[in-house]
Amino acid sequence: MPTYQEIKTTADERWQRLTAGERPWIRVGTAMCGHAAGAYEVIDALKAELEKRDINAVIDEVGCLGICYAEPLVDILKPSGSRLFFHNLTPEDVPEIIESYLVEDTVPETKVLGYMGDDPIDGVGDMNDIAGINRQLRIALRNAGNIAPNDIYQYISQGGYAGINKALTEMQPDEVIKEVTDSGLRGRGGAAFPTGVKWSFMVRSTGPKYILCNCEEGDPGAYNDKGILESDPHTLLEGLMIAGYATGSSNGIVFIRHGHDGPIDRTQEAINQAYDLGLLGENILGTDFSYDIEVALTGDSYVAGEETALMEAIEGKRAQPRFRPPFPAAFGVWGKPSTINNVKSLSYTPEIISNGAEWFSSIGVNRSTGTAILCLNGNITYPGLYEVPMGLTLGEVVNDIGGGVPNGKELKLLQTGGPLGGVLSSESMDIHLDFDEMRSAGAILGSGGIIVGDEDVCAVDLTRILVAFCQYESCGKCFPCRLGMEHLLEITERIARCESRPGDLDLMRSVGGTMETTSLCGHGQLGFGPIRSAITHFEADFISHIEEGKCPTGSCLGPKHVPKNTRPFATEFVPGGQNG
Repeated sequence: MPTYQEIKTTADERWQRLTAGERPWIRVGTAMCGHAAGAYEVIDALKAELEKRDINAVIDEVGCLGICYAEPLVDILKPSGSRLFFHNLTPEDVPEIIESYLVEDTVPETKVLGYMGDDPIDGVGDMNDIAGINRQLRIALRNAGNIAPNDIYQYISQGGYAGINKALTEMQPDEVIKEVTDSGLRGRGGAAFPTGVKWSFMVRSTGPKYILCNCEEGDPGAYNDKGILESDPHTLLEGLMIAGYATGSSNGIVFIRHGHDGPIDRTQEAINQAYDLGLLGENILGTDFSYDIEVALTGDSYVAGEETALMEAIEGKRAQPRFRPPFPAAFGVWGKPSTINNVKSLSYTPEIISNGAEWFSSIGVNRSTGTAILCLNGNITYPGLYEVPMGLTLGEVVNDIGGGVPNGKELKLLQTGGPLGGVLSSESMDIHLDFDEMRSAGAILGSGGIIVGDEDVCAVDLTRILVAFCQYESCGKCFPCRLGMEHLLEITERIARCESRPGDLDLMRSVGGTMETTSLCGHGQLGFGPIRSAITHFEADFISHIEEGKCPTGSCLGPKHVPKNTRPFATEFVPGGQNG
Protein backbone atom coordinates (compact mmCIF):
# COMPACT_ATOMS: atom_id res chain seq x y z
CA MET A 1 0.00 0.00 0.00
CA PRO A 2 1.72 3.27 -1.10
CA THR A 3 1.93 6.17 1.33
CA TYR A 4 0.39 9.51 0.56
CA GLN A 5 3.80 11.04 -0.02
CA GLU A 6 4.69 8.35 -2.55
CA ILE A 7 1.45 8.98 -4.45
CA LYS A 8 2.04 12.74 -4.25
CA THR A 9 5.55 12.39 -5.68
CA THR A 10 4.20 10.52 -8.69
CA ALA A 11 1.45 13.11 -9.15
CA ASP A 12 3.95 16.00 -9.00
CA GLU A 13 6.13 14.38 -11.65
CA ARG A 14 3.15 13.94 -13.97
CA TRP A 15 2.07 17.55 -13.40
CA GLN A 16 5.56 18.75 -14.20
CA ARG A 17 5.48 16.90 -17.51
CA LEU A 18 2.13 18.54 -18.35
CA THR A 19 3.09 22.10 -17.44
CA ALA A 20 6.78 22.18 -18.36
CA GLY A 21 7.14 19.41 -20.89
CA GLU A 22 7.71 19.58 -24.61
CA ARG A 23 4.08 19.27 -25.70
CA PRO A 24 1.33 21.93 -25.70
CA TRP A 25 -1.38 21.29 -23.12
CA ILE A 26 -4.87 22.16 -24.37
CA ARG A 27 -7.73 22.36 -21.88
CA VAL A 28 -11.33 22.53 -23.07
CA GLY A 29 -14.26 23.30 -20.77
CA THR A 30 -16.76 20.45 -21.04
CA ALA A 31 -19.02 21.02 -18.06
CA MET A 32 -22.71 21.52 -18.84
CA CYS A 33 -22.17 25.06 -20.10
CA GLY A 34 -19.35 24.05 -22.43
CA HIS A 35 -21.13 20.91 -23.59
CA ALA A 36 -24.28 22.86 -24.42
CA ALA A 37 -22.26 25.48 -26.31
CA GLY A 38 -20.53 22.92 -28.55
CA ALA A 39 -17.32 22.02 -26.72
CA TYR A 40 -17.18 18.47 -28.06
CA GLU A 41 -17.42 19.66 -31.65
CA VAL A 42 -14.49 21.98 -30.91
CA ILE A 43 -12.51 19.07 -29.44
CA ASP A 44 -13.10 17.05 -32.61
CA ALA A 45 -11.88 19.98 -34.68
CA LEU A 46 -8.79 20.39 -32.49
CA LYS A 47 -7.88 16.72 -32.80
CA ALA A 48 -8.32 16.79 -36.57
CA GLU A 49 -6.24 19.95 -37.00
CA LEU A 50 -3.43 18.73 -34.75
CA GLU A 51 -3.29 15.43 -36.62
CA LYS A 52 -3.28 17.24 -39.95
CA ARG A 53 -0.29 19.33 -38.89
CA ASP A 54 1.42 16.46 -37.08
CA ILE A 55 1.46 18.39 -33.79
CA ASN A 56 1.81 16.27 -30.66
CA ALA A 57 -0.32 17.88 -27.94
CA VAL A 58 -2.24 16.83 -24.84
CA ILE A 59 -5.97 17.60 -24.89
CA ASP A 60 -7.82 17.43 -21.58
CA GLU A 61 -11.48 17.96 -20.83
CA VAL A 62 -11.80 20.22 -17.79
CA GLY A 63 -14.65 21.77 -15.87
CA CYS A 64 -16.04 25.28 -15.63
CA LEU A 65 -13.82 28.27 -14.85
CA GLY A 66 -16.97 30.12 -13.84
CA ILE A 67 -17.42 32.39 -16.85
CA CYS A 68 -20.07 30.26 -18.52
CA TYR A 69 -20.90 33.02 -21.00
CA ALA A 70 -17.46 32.46 -22.64
CA GLU A 71 -17.98 28.78 -23.43
CA PRO A 72 -16.73 26.88 -25.29
CA LEU A 73 -13.63 28.07 -23.45
CA VAL A 74 -10.27 26.70 -24.60
CA ASP A 75 -6.89 27.46 -23.08
CA ILE A 76 -3.57 26.46 -24.52
CA LEU A 77 -0.41 26.22 -22.43
CA LYS A 78 2.66 26.15 -24.65
CA PRO A 79 5.99 24.59 -23.65
CA SER A 80 7.35 28.14 -23.41
CA GLY A 81 5.05 28.72 -20.46
CA SER A 82 2.56 31.11 -22.08
CA ARG A 83 -1.09 30.26 -21.46
CA LEU A 84 -3.72 31.83 -23.71
CA PHE A 85 -7.51 31.59 -23.42
CA PHE A 86 -10.00 31.63 -26.29
CA HIS A 87 -13.74 32.21 -25.83
CA ASN A 88 -16.92 31.13 -27.61
CA LEU A 89 -15.00 28.97 -30.06
CA THR A 90 -16.53 27.16 -32.99
CA PRO A 91 -14.91 24.39 -35.04
CA GLU A 92 -14.34 26.95 -37.82
CA ASP A 93 -12.11 29.02 -35.50
CA VAL A 94 -9.72 26.17 -34.76
CA PRO A 95 -7.44 26.18 -37.87
CA GLU A 96 -6.51 29.85 -37.46
CA ILE A 97 -5.77 29.40 -33.75
CA ILE A 98 -3.52 26.38 -34.29
CA GLU A 99 -1.80 28.06 -37.24
CA SER A 100 -1.12 31.32 -35.41
CA TYR A 101 -0.43 30.25 -31.86
CA LEU A 102 1.22 26.84 -32.21
CA VAL A 103 2.81 27.04 -35.67
CA GLU A 104 3.71 30.71 -36.20
CA ASP A 105 4.06 31.57 -32.49
CA THR A 106 1.92 34.69 -32.86
CA VAL A 107 -1.27 35.80 -31.13
CA PRO A 108 -4.34 34.97 -33.22
CA GLU A 109 -6.84 37.65 -34.05
CA THR A 110 -9.73 35.31 -33.33
CA LYS A 111 -11.62 35.30 -30.00
CA VAL A 112 -8.67 35.85 -27.66
CA LEU A 113 -9.96 36.35 -24.11
CA GLY A 114 -6.72 36.79 -22.17
CA TYR A 115 -3.63 35.18 -20.75
CA MET A 116 -3.05 33.63 -17.36
CA GLY A 117 0.19 32.90 -15.55
CA ASP A 118 3.58 34.45 -14.94
CA ASP A 119 4.42 34.96 -18.62
CA PRO A 120 2.54 37.98 -20.07
CA ILE A 121 1.68 37.91 -23.75
CA ASP A 122 2.16 41.15 -25.69
CA GLY A 123 -1.09 42.82 -26.63
CA VAL A 124 -3.21 40.44 -24.58
CA GLY A 125 -5.04 41.33 -21.38
CA ASP A 126 -4.66 39.47 -18.11
CA MET A 127 -7.50 37.04 -17.36
CA ASN A 128 -7.31 38.19 -13.75
CA ASP A 129 -8.61 41.59 -14.80
CA ILE A 130 -11.97 40.03 -15.69
CA ALA A 131 -14.52 40.59 -12.88
CA GLY A 132 -15.80 37.04 -13.23
CA ILE A 133 -12.29 35.85 -12.38
CA ASN A 134 -10.78 38.39 -9.99
CA ARG A 135 -13.85 38.75 -7.76
CA GLN A 136 -13.96 35.03 -7.16
CA LEU A 137 -12.42 33.27 -4.15
CA ARG A 138 -12.51 29.63 -5.12
CA ILE A 139 -12.32 26.99 -2.40
CA ALA A 140 -14.71 24.21 -3.36
CA LEU A 141 -14.12 25.14 -7.00
CA ARG A 142 -10.39 25.77 -6.59
CA ASN A 143 -9.44 23.26 -9.29
CA ALA A 144 -12.39 23.73 -11.64
CA GLY A 145 -11.26 24.55 -15.16
CA ASN A 146 -7.62 23.86 -14.37
CA ILE A 147 -7.42 20.10 -13.85
CA ALA A 148 -8.92 17.18 -15.70
CA PRO A 149 -11.62 15.65 -13.49
CA ASN A 150 -10.85 12.19 -14.87
CA ASP A 151 -7.20 12.29 -13.72
CA ILE A 152 -6.76 11.64 -9.99
CA TYR A 153 -3.06 12.49 -10.22
CA GLN A 154 -3.85 16.03 -11.35
CA TYR A 155 -6.04 16.45 -8.27
CA ILE A 156 -3.35 15.07 -5.97
CA SER A 157 -0.69 17.31 -7.53
CA GLN A 158 -2.72 20.32 -6.38
CA GLY A 159 -2.85 19.10 -2.78
CA GLY A 160 -5.73 16.69 -3.19
CA TYR A 161 -6.24 14.04 -0.49
CA ALA A 162 -3.84 15.91 1.81
CA GLY A 163 -6.81 16.72 4.04
CA ILE A 164 -7.82 13.10 4.60
CA ASN A 165 -4.16 12.14 5.04
CA LYS A 166 -3.81 14.79 7.76
CA ALA A 167 -7.03 13.69 9.44
CA LEU A 168 -6.01 10.02 9.46
CA THR A 169 -2.42 10.53 10.61
CA GLU A 170 -2.54 13.60 12.84
CA MET A 171 -6.09 13.99 14.19
CA GLN A 172 -8.66 12.09 16.20
CA PRO A 173 -12.26 11.98 14.91
CA ASP A 174 -13.47 14.42 17.58
CA GLU A 175 -10.72 16.85 16.58
CA VAL A 176 -11.92 16.75 12.98
CA ILE A 177 -15.47 17.58 14.07
CA LYS A 178 -14.20 20.41 16.27
CA GLU A 179 -12.18 21.84 13.38
CA VAL A 180 -15.23 21.84 11.09
CA THR A 181 -17.42 23.28 13.86
CA ASP A 182 -14.91 26.04 14.68
CA SER A 183 -14.67 26.95 10.98
CA GLY A 184 -18.29 28.07 11.08
CA LEU A 185 -19.16 26.00 8.01
CA ARG A 186 -22.92 25.88 7.53
CA GLY A 187 -24.80 23.61 5.18
CA ARG A 188 -25.00 24.88 1.63
CA GLY A 189 -28.10 22.93 0.65
CA GLY A 190 -30.56 25.54 1.87
CA ALA A 191 -31.07 25.09 5.62
CA ALA A 192 -27.63 26.52 6.56
CA PHE A 193 -27.34 24.25 9.61
CA PRO A 194 -23.83 24.08 11.17
CA THR A 195 -22.06 21.14 9.52
CA GLY A 196 -19.86 20.16 12.45
CA VAL A 197 -22.83 20.11 14.80
CA LYS A 198 -24.72 17.90 12.36
CA TRP A 199 -21.82 15.45 12.25
CA SER A 200 -21.69 15.31 16.04
CA PHE A 201 -25.25 13.95 16.24
CA MET A 202 -24.13 10.62 14.82
CA VAL A 203 -20.95 10.05 16.83
CA ARG A 204 -22.60 8.10 19.65
CA SER A 205 -24.40 5.72 17.31
CA THR A 206 -22.96 2.25 16.84
CA GLY A 207 -22.90 -0.23 14.00
CA PRO A 208 -22.91 0.62 10.28
CA LYS A 209 -23.35 4.33 9.59
CA TYR A 210 -23.74 6.29 6.36
CA ILE A 211 -22.79 9.70 5.01
CA LEU A 212 -25.21 10.65 2.24
CA CYS A 213 -24.29 13.37 -0.24
CA ASN A 214 -27.27 15.15 -1.75
CA CYS A 215 -26.80 16.09 -5.42
CA GLU A 216 -30.45 15.87 -6.42
CA GLU A 217 -30.25 19.61 -7.24
CA GLY A 218 -33.62 20.02 -8.89
CA ASP A 219 -33.82 23.81 -8.52
CA PRO A 220 -34.27 25.45 -11.92
CA GLY A 221 -31.37 27.86 -12.36
CA ALA A 222 -29.02 26.02 -9.96
CA TYR A 223 -26.12 23.91 -11.17
CA ASN A 224 -23.27 24.42 -8.69
CA ASP A 225 -23.45 20.91 -7.20
CA LYS A 226 -23.35 19.39 -10.65
CA GLY A 227 -20.60 21.87 -11.52
CA ILE A 228 -18.39 20.53 -8.71
CA LEU A 229 -18.97 16.92 -9.74
CA GLU A 230 -18.21 17.69 -13.37
CA SER A 231 -15.15 19.83 -12.62
CA ASP A 232 -13.51 18.26 -9.55
CA PRO A 233 -15.32 15.18 -8.20
CA HIS A 234 -12.35 14.11 -6.06
CA THR A 235 -12.84 17.07 -3.72
CA LEU A 236 -16.29 15.68 -2.90
CA LEU A 237 -14.95 12.15 -2.38
CA GLU A 238 -12.28 13.47 -0.05
CA GLY A 239 -14.90 15.42 1.89
CA LEU A 240 -17.05 12.30 2.19
CA MET A 241 -14.07 10.37 3.54
CA ILE A 242 -13.31 13.08 6.11
CA ALA A 243 -16.95 13.07 7.24
CA GLY A 244 -16.87 9.28 7.42
CA TYR A 245 -13.74 9.27 9.56
CA ALA A 246 -15.12 11.98 11.86
CA THR A 247 -18.42 10.21 12.47
CA GLY A 248 -17.23 6.61 12.45
CA SER A 249 -19.13 5.82 9.27
CA SER A 250 -18.33 2.97 6.95
CA ASN A 251 -20.05 4.04 3.73
CA GLY A 252 -20.72 7.10 1.63
CA ILE A 253 -23.44 7.44 -1.00
CA VAL A 254 -23.52 10.18 -3.65
CA PHE A 255 -27.14 10.76 -4.62
CA ILE A 256 -27.49 12.22 -8.15
CA ARG A 257 -30.55 12.87 -10.30
CA HIS A 258 -30.93 10.30 -13.08
CA GLY A 259 -30.06 11.63 -16.54
CA HIS A 260 -27.33 14.03 -15.44
CA ASP A 261 -24.73 11.99 -17.27
CA GLY A 262 -21.79 14.37 -16.87
CA PRO A 263 -21.83 14.44 -13.05
CA ILE A 264 -22.73 10.75 -12.85
CA ASP A 265 -20.00 9.52 -15.17
CA ARG A 266 -17.27 11.72 -13.75
CA THR A 267 -18.13 10.87 -10.16
CA GLN A 268 -18.15 7.15 -10.89
CA GLU A 269 -14.84 7.39 -12.73
CA ALA A 270 -13.32 9.28 -9.78
CA ILE A 271 -14.55 6.58 -7.38
CA ASN A 272 -12.99 3.87 -9.55
CA GLN A 273 -9.66 5.71 -9.64
CA ALA A 274 -9.66 6.22 -5.87
CA TYR A 275 -10.16 2.47 -5.36
CA ASP A 276 -7.36 1.72 -7.82
CA LEU A 277 -4.93 3.90 -5.83
CA GLY A 278 -6.00 2.52 -2.46
CA LEU A 279 -7.67 5.77 -1.42
CA LEU A 280 -10.97 3.94 -0.97
CA GLY A 281 -11.58 0.47 0.36
CA GLU A 282 -9.72 -1.31 3.15
CA ASN A 283 -6.99 0.25 5.32
CA ILE A 284 -6.75 3.54 3.49
CA LEU A 285 -3.20 4.98 3.35
CA GLY A 286 -1.99 2.20 5.62
CA THR A 287 -4.32 3.11 8.50
CA ASP A 288 -7.12 1.11 10.10
CA PHE A 289 -9.72 3.36 8.42
CA SER A 290 -11.78 1.66 5.72
CA TYR A 291 -14.42 3.40 3.64
CA ASP A 292 -16.58 2.67 0.60
CA ILE A 293 -18.42 5.10 -1.68
CA GLU A 294 -21.05 4.45 -4.34
CA VAL A 295 -23.37 6.44 -6.60
CA ALA A 296 -27.16 6.15 -6.23
CA LEU A 297 -29.58 7.62 -8.77
CA THR A 298 -33.01 9.16 -8.36
CA GLY A 299 -35.75 9.83 -10.85
CA ASP A 300 -37.02 13.28 -11.77
CA SER A 301 -38.39 14.15 -8.35
CA TYR A 302 -37.69 17.55 -6.81
CA VAL A 303 -38.83 16.36 -3.38
CA ALA A 304 -36.15 13.64 -3.51
CA GLY A 305 -33.80 16.41 -2.39
CA GLU A 306 -35.49 16.42 1.04
CA GLU A 307 -33.25 14.35 3.28
CA THR A 308 -35.73 11.66 4.34
CA ALA A 309 -37.24 11.40 0.84
CA LEU A 310 -33.69 10.97 -0.41
CA MET A 311 -33.25 7.98 1.88
CA GLU A 312 -36.51 6.48 0.65
CA ALA A 313 -35.30 6.83 -2.95
CA ILE A 314 -31.95 5.18 -2.14
CA GLU A 315 -33.88 2.24 -0.70
CA GLY A 316 -35.75 1.91 -4.00
CA LYS A 317 -39.02 3.38 -2.74
CA ARG A 318 -41.08 6.33 -3.92
CA ALA A 319 -39.33 9.58 -2.94
CA GLN A 320 -41.61 10.85 -0.17
CA PRO A 321 -40.59 12.43 3.16
CA ARG A 322 -40.74 10.41 6.35
CA PHE A 323 -42.40 11.47 9.56
CA ARG A 324 -39.88 12.58 12.19
CA PRO A 325 -38.86 11.52 14.82
CA PRO A 326 -36.93 9.29 14.51
CA PHE A 327 -34.35 11.57 12.91
CA PRO A 328 -31.79 10.35 10.35
CA ALA A 329 -28.88 10.45 12.82
CA ALA A 330 -30.65 7.67 14.73
CA PHE A 331 -32.67 5.94 12.01
CA GLY A 332 -31.62 6.74 8.47
CA VAL A 333 -31.11 4.81 5.27
CA TRP A 334 -31.97 1.11 5.76
CA GLY A 335 -32.65 1.96 9.39
CA LYS A 336 -29.00 2.82 10.05
CA PRO A 337 -27.69 6.12 11.44
CA SER A 338 -27.18 8.54 8.57
CA THR A 339 -26.02 12.11 8.01
CA ILE A 340 -27.01 14.02 4.88
CA ASN A 341 -24.82 16.82 3.51
CA ASN A 342 -24.88 18.89 0.37
CA VAL A 343 -22.13 18.55 -2.28
CA LYS A 344 -20.81 22.04 -1.52
CA SER A 345 -20.74 21.48 2.25
CA LEU A 346 -18.60 18.36 1.89
CA SER A 347 -16.37 19.88 -0.79
CA TYR A 348 -15.17 22.61 1.59
CA THR A 349 -13.93 20.21 4.24
CA PRO A 350 -10.65 19.06 2.63
CA GLU A 351 -9.40 22.65 2.58
CA ILE A 352 -10.71 23.32 6.09
CA ILE A 353 -8.76 20.36 7.45
CA SER A 354 -5.66 21.24 5.42
CA ASN A 355 -5.64 24.96 6.27
CA GLY A 356 -7.40 25.07 9.64
CA ALA A 357 -10.67 26.41 11.01
CA GLU A 358 -9.30 29.91 11.60
CA TRP A 359 -8.42 30.29 7.93
CA PHE A 360 -11.96 29.44 6.80
CA SER A 361 -13.72 31.45 9.51
CA SER A 362 -11.69 34.55 8.56
CA ILE A 363 -13.53 34.56 5.22
CA GLY A 364 -17.08 35.83 5.07
CA VAL A 365 -19.22 37.88 7.41
CA ASN A 366 -20.96 37.37 10.76
CA ARG A 367 -22.14 33.76 11.10
CA SER A 368 -21.85 33.16 7.36
CA THR A 369 -18.24 32.09 6.92
CA GLY A 370 -16.43 30.97 3.80
CA THR A 371 -17.79 31.47 0.30
CA ALA A 372 -21.03 31.27 -1.62
CA ILE A 373 -21.20 29.45 -4.95
CA LEU A 374 -23.69 31.36 -7.07
CA CYS A 375 -25.44 30.46 -10.31
CA LEU A 376 -26.20 33.77 -12.00
CA ASN A 377 -28.92 33.48 -14.67
CA GLY A 378 -31.67 35.30 -16.46
CA ASN A 379 -31.51 38.85 -17.82
CA ILE A 380 -27.83 39.28 -17.00
CA THR A 381 -24.88 40.21 -19.21
CA TYR A 382 -22.42 37.63 -17.89
CA PRO A 383 -24.22 34.51 -16.62
CA GLY A 384 -21.96 32.07 -14.85
CA LEU A 385 -20.96 29.94 -11.88
CA TYR A 386 -19.15 32.20 -9.42
CA GLU A 387 -17.62 31.34 -6.03
CA VAL A 388 -17.32 34.56 -4.03
CA PRO A 389 -16.70 35.48 -0.38
CA MET A 390 -19.73 35.67 1.85
CA GLY A 391 -20.45 39.32 2.62
CA LEU A 392 -20.57 40.72 -0.90
CA THR A 393 -23.75 42.64 -1.63
CA LEU A 394 -26.27 41.49 -4.19
CA GLY A 395 -25.46 44.66 -6.10
CA GLU A 396 -21.79 43.69 -6.34
CA VAL A 397 -22.74 40.25 -7.59
CA VAL A 398 -25.23 41.45 -10.19
CA ASN A 399 -23.45 44.57 -11.42
CA ASP A 400 -19.73 44.06 -10.82
CA ILE A 401 -19.53 40.34 -11.60
CA GLY A 402 -22.61 39.78 -13.75
CA GLY A 403 -22.25 43.02 -15.71
CA GLY A 404 -25.76 44.18 -14.89
CA VAL A 405 -28.89 43.92 -17.02
CA PRO A 406 -28.20 43.95 -20.79
CA ASN A 407 -29.80 45.88 -23.64
CA GLY A 408 -30.07 49.13 -21.70
CA LYS A 409 -32.94 47.86 -19.56
CA GLU A 410 -33.47 48.37 -15.85
CA LEU A 411 -33.18 45.74 -13.13
CA LYS A 412 -36.57 44.93 -11.64
CA LEU A 413 -36.19 41.84 -9.48
CA LEU A 414 -34.08 38.96 -8.27
CA GLN A 415 -35.40 35.50 -7.56
CA THR A 416 -33.06 33.74 -5.12
CA GLY A 417 -32.72 30.35 -3.52
CA GLY A 418 -34.73 28.26 -5.96
CA PRO A 419 -38.51 28.04 -6.45
CA LEU A 420 -39.04 27.91 -2.67
CA GLY A 421 -36.89 31.01 -2.19
CA GLY A 422 -37.90 34.64 -2.43
CA VAL A 423 -38.45 37.47 -4.88
CA LEU A 424 -36.53 40.66 -4.14
CA SER A 425 -36.81 44.09 -5.73
CA SER A 426 -34.07 46.25 -7.23
CA GLU A 427 -34.03 48.12 -3.92
CA SER A 428 -32.50 45.04 -2.28
CA MET A 429 -29.06 45.46 -3.85
CA ASP A 430 -27.47 46.42 -0.51
CA ILE A 431 -28.40 43.08 1.07
CA HIS A 432 -25.31 40.98 1.78
CA LEU A 433 -24.65 37.35 0.97
CA ASP A 434 -25.43 36.33 4.51
CA PHE A 435 -27.73 33.44 5.39
CA ASP A 436 -29.45 35.33 8.19
CA GLU A 437 -29.64 38.74 6.52
CA MET A 438 -31.20 37.28 3.39
CA ARG A 439 -33.71 35.28 5.41
CA SER A 440 -34.75 38.39 7.33
CA ALA A 441 -35.26 40.16 3.98
CA GLY A 442 -37.78 37.50 2.93
CA ALA A 443 -35.44 35.49 0.72
CA ILE A 444 -32.94 32.68 1.16
CA LEU A 445 -29.55 31.99 -0.35
CA GLY A 446 -30.62 28.37 -0.65
CA SER A 447 -28.85 26.42 -3.34
CA GLY A 448 -27.18 29.56 -4.70
CA GLY A 449 -29.34 30.21 -7.75
CA ILE A 450 -29.96 33.90 -8.54
CA ILE A 451 -32.29 34.66 -11.43
CA VAL A 452 -32.26 38.25 -12.63
CA GLY A 453 -35.39 39.84 -14.09
CA ASP A 454 -35.47 43.10 -16.05
CA GLU A 455 -38.24 45.68 -16.39
CA ASP A 456 -40.20 43.46 -18.78
CA VAL A 457 -40.72 40.70 -16.19
CA CYS A 458 -44.07 40.69 -14.43
CA ALA A 459 -43.86 39.73 -10.75
CA VAL A 460 -47.29 38.11 -10.93
CA ASP A 461 -46.33 35.97 -13.92
CA LEU A 462 -43.02 34.95 -12.32
CA THR A 463 -44.84 34.04 -9.10
CA ARG A 464 -47.33 31.97 -11.08
CA ILE A 465 -44.48 30.00 -12.66
CA LEU A 466 -42.80 29.44 -9.28
CA VAL A 467 -46.03 28.18 -7.75
CA ALA A 468 -46.73 26.00 -10.80
CA PHE A 469 -43.34 24.34 -10.40
CA CYS A 470 -43.90 23.73 -6.69
CA GLN A 471 -47.41 22.38 -7.26
CA TYR A 472 -46.21 20.02 -9.97
CA GLU A 473 -43.35 18.75 -7.80
CA SER A 474 -45.38 18.18 -4.63
CA CYS A 475 -45.12 14.49 -3.76
CA GLY A 476 -48.70 14.50 -2.48
CA LYS A 477 -48.04 12.61 0.75
CA CYS A 478 -49.43 15.29 3.08
CA PHE A 479 -52.66 17.05 2.23
CA PRO A 480 -51.65 20.59 3.40
CA CYS A 481 -49.02 20.68 0.65
CA ARG A 482 -50.94 18.66 -1.92
CA LEU A 483 -54.13 20.70 -1.67
CA GLY A 484 -52.50 23.94 -0.59
CA MET A 485 -50.19 24.11 -3.60
CA GLU A 486 -53.12 23.38 -5.91
CA HIS A 487 -55.16 26.12 -4.30
CA LEU A 488 -52.30 28.66 -4.47
CA LEU A 489 -51.77 27.90 -8.14
CA GLU A 490 -55.46 28.28 -8.90
CA ILE A 491 -55.47 31.73 -7.29
CA THR A 492 -52.24 32.97 -8.90
CA GLU A 493 -53.46 31.83 -12.32
CA ARG A 494 -56.71 33.65 -11.70
CA ILE A 495 -54.85 36.83 -10.84
CA ALA A 496 -52.58 36.47 -13.89
CA ARG A 497 -55.70 36.20 -16.09
CA CYS A 498 -57.01 39.40 -14.47
CA GLU A 499 -60.01 37.41 -13.22
CA SER A 500 -59.32 37.66 -9.49
CA ARG A 501 -61.98 37.65 -6.82
CA PRO A 502 -62.27 39.89 -3.79
CA GLY A 503 -60.05 38.69 -0.97
CA ASP A 504 -57.75 36.55 -3.14
CA LEU A 505 -54.56 37.94 -1.54
CA ASP A 506 -55.90 37.31 1.96
CA LEU A 507 -57.00 33.84 0.90
CA MET A 508 -53.46 33.04 -0.29
CA ARG A 509 -52.04 34.27 3.01
CA SER A 510 -54.46 32.01 4.90
CA VAL A 511 -53.64 28.95 2.78
CA GLY A 512 -49.91 29.70 2.99
CA GLY A 513 -50.01 30.05 6.76
CA THR A 514 -51.72 26.68 7.11
CA MET A 515 -49.12 25.06 4.85
CA GLU A 516 -46.27 26.55 6.87
CA THR A 517 -47.46 25.11 10.16
CA THR A 518 -48.87 21.75 9.07
CA SER A 519 -46.91 20.45 6.05
CA LEU A 520 -44.70 17.41 6.53
CA CYS A 521 -41.53 18.79 4.94
CA GLY A 522 -39.92 21.98 3.68
CA HIS A 523 -41.61 21.78 0.30
CA GLY A 524 -44.97 22.66 1.78
CA GLN A 525 -43.59 24.67 4.69
CA LEU A 526 -41.76 27.03 2.33
CA GLY A 527 -44.22 26.94 -0.54
CA PHE A 528 -45.84 30.26 0.30
CA GLY A 529 -42.48 32.05 0.62
CA PRO A 530 -42.19 33.18 -3.02
CA ILE A 531 -45.74 34.55 -2.98
CA ARG A 532 -45.24 36.40 0.30
CA SER A 533 -42.03 38.06 -0.87
CA ALA A 534 -43.48 38.91 -4.28
CA ILE A 535 -46.52 40.57 -2.71
CA THR A 536 -44.26 42.44 -0.26
CA HIS A 537 -41.94 43.84 -2.92
CA PHE A 538 -44.29 44.06 -5.90
CA GLU A 539 -47.71 44.76 -4.49
CA ALA A 540 -48.32 47.26 -7.31
CA ASP A 541 -48.08 44.48 -9.91
CA PHE A 542 -50.70 42.47 -8.06
CA ILE A 543 -52.98 45.46 -7.54
CA SER A 544 -52.75 46.32 -11.24
CA HIS A 545 -53.99 42.84 -12.16
CA ILE A 546 -56.64 42.72 -9.45
CA GLU A 547 -58.08 46.24 -9.48
CA GLU A 548 -57.20 47.59 -12.93
CA GLY A 549 -57.48 44.35 -14.87
CA LYS A 550 -54.18 44.73 -16.70
CA CYS A 551 -50.57 43.60 -16.51
CA PRO A 552 -48.18 46.57 -16.08
CA THR A 553 -45.52 44.95 -18.30
CA GLY A 554 -47.78 43.32 -20.84
CA SER A 555 -46.42 39.90 -19.93
CA CYS A 556 -49.80 38.63 -18.79
CA LEU A 557 -52.29 38.77 -21.63
CA GLY A 558 -55.42 37.77 -19.81
CA PRO A 559 -57.22 34.45 -20.31
CA LYS A 560 -55.22 33.56 -23.45
CA HIS A 561 -51.98 33.76 -21.50
CA VAL A 562 -52.88 31.19 -18.83
CA PRO A 563 -55.45 28.75 -20.19
CA LYS A 564 -57.58 27.06 -17.58
CA ASN A 565 -56.68 23.52 -16.59
CA THR A 566 -53.12 23.80 -17.89
CA ARG A 567 -49.95 23.78 -15.87
CA PRO A 568 -46.66 25.39 -16.93
CA PHE A 569 -43.66 23.25 -16.23
CA ALA A 570 -40.15 23.86 -15.01
CA THR A 571 -38.80 24.41 -18.51
CA GLU A 572 -40.59 27.76 -18.55
CA PHE A 573 -39.01 28.84 -15.30
CA VAL A 574 -35.91 30.90 -16.11
CA PRO A 575 -36.45 34.34 -17.66
CA GLY A 576 -33.86 34.69 -20.39
CA GLY A 577 -32.78 31.04 -20.32
CA GLN A 578 -30.79 28.80 -17.99
CA ASN A 579 -27.02 28.95 -18.25
CA GLY A 580 -24.17 26.90 -16.87
